[in-house]
Amino acid sequence: MSAIERLRTVGPPVGAAALTLALLTGWTAAGGAGRPRPVEAGAGWLLLPTAGAAPATAAFFTIRNPGDVPDELTSASWEFGGRITLKRHLHQGAAGRWEPVSALPVPGRGELAMSPEDADLMIADPPPLRAGQWVEFTLGFRHSPELRLRAQVLTPGSRPR
Repeated sequence: MSAIERLRTVGPPVGAAALTLALLTGWTAAGGAGRPRPVEAGAGWLLLPTAGAAPATAAFFTIRNPGDVPDELTSASWEFGGRITLKRHLHQGAAGRWEPVSALPVPGRGELAMSPEDADLMIADPPPLRAGQWVEFTLGFRHSPELRLRAQVLTPGSRPR
C-alpha cells in the first residue's frame, strides 16, 4: 500500500480523534469537567420543641446536587447562634440511635433529604420558638458555596408545605 493510500485510510479516523481531543480540552478548560456544580436547596422546617421535653430541636432540609461530583454538608449555623450538630440516625432493627457526624453526603446527581428517620441538624437549647415562625440558617459544604436558607417552625406531627 502506498503512502497516499495509507493516508486516505488512516486520515479520517485520526482527524476525528484530534477534533474530539481539541473539543474535550476546550470543555475542560472552560470548567465543564472536573468541577462540581453548586448544590441547591429550598426552604426547610424545624420542629417546635414540646413542653417538658429535652431542650433541643431538629431542622430539616432537602439539598439537591445537580452535578456529577459528590459534595458534603459540613456545617450549619442559624440566626440565634449556639451549637448545631449534624447527625445521622442508625437503625438497629425496630430500635435505633443517633450519632453525630462530621459531614452528611450529598451524592452527585442526587439529594440529601433530611428527615426525622434519617439525618438532621440537631439544635441544643433553642430559644423560645412559635409555630409558623421563620428562621434563617446558613449551611456550609465541602465544595459548594454556603447556602442561606429559611426554615419554618412546625408542631410535631404537622407536615412541611
